[in-house]
Amino acid sequence: MTTFKALVISEAPEKHYAKTITTRQISDLPAGEVLVKVHYSGLNYKDALSSVGNRGVTKSYPHTPGIDAAGVVEESQHPDFQNGMNVIVTSYDLGMNTSGGLAQYIRVPASWVVPLPESMSLKEAMIFGTAGLTAGMGVSLLENHGLKPQNGKVLVTGATGGVGIMAIGILAKLGYQVVAVTGKPEATDFLLKAGAIEVLSREALDDQSGRPVLKSQYAGVIDTVGGNILATALKSLNYGAAAAICGLVASPNFQTSVFPFILRGNAIFGIDSAECPMEIRSKIWQKLASAWKPNNLEDLVTEIPLEDVPQQLEKMLQGGAWGKTLVRL
Repeated sequence: MTTFKALVISEAPEKHYAKTITTRQISDLPAGEVLVKVHYSGLNYKDALSSVGNRGVTKSYPHTPGIDAAGVVEESQHPDFQNGMNVIVTSYDLGMNTSGGLAQYIRVPASWVVPLPESMSLKEAMIFGTAGLTAGMGVSLLENHGLKPQNGKVLVTGATGGVGIMAIGILAKLGYQVVAVTGKPEATDFLLKAGAIEVLSREALDDQSGRPVLKSQYAGVIDTVGGNILATALKSLNYGAAAAICGLVASPNFQTSVFPFILRGNAIFGIDSAECPMEIRSKIWQKLASAWKPNNLEDLVTEIPLEDVPQQLEKMLQGGAWGKTLVRL
């Protein structure tokens, strides 16, 4: 019986959750039509939450997190996927309540699997991961609404997070002037190298004036944090501009008025990469593999082995990580 290495989160006394690298068997994996030998995964905040027993992410333990995986089909019971085929699996229930990508093997439904685009490597796929897919969906929503580079600056909040840094890289590649917002001033040089032309502090996007609208400054926003930063960004949009939102790091709630929408014709688009239809998902991956691929893609990531994942998850939970973390299996 084939064995493999996996990160396993187990309940321990006093509401503690232990993170250990364990040997598992293929027979331990859930049912599914496609067995994938994982070459790379990536770390996301959902993985960090799963690692500390967040029941909104993972309902039962022991569990292997990892909402991202890229690898090679080892066995397939579906005609669309043959042995030896390079594939990507992200989102859906992977790593949440289904054994995830922080392991050398996963087994999943065929409906979750995306063939790797020809011009993309497995490593590049996981540098993007769910964060890159989410950022790409945000860019697509804004461009479909009419956003063009000549329209002006585009704001990216939570810029040092995975979605933020991927959004900066994609937008910069497409010729946009990107303004990054972060609470980590020590990451300024990193964000400028990623493609931002300007870096603002959180405080600069935390308007407390109570005014319903502010000076128009931005042609679009990709927001990953929510809260008053999102409210401030909405009040600062140009006429006809929009915000694409996907996060709640600051708060799931924000207070605003109808004025940005009825005086400036602004709009909000929600991004949900977890259940994104496969037709849209595949199109975004093709764009990420070609016209949207940042020239400095590998500079946006730190690569670690599986053995270093527990420490990195703790760092993420404490707010000490930035950029993307690539996990080599």
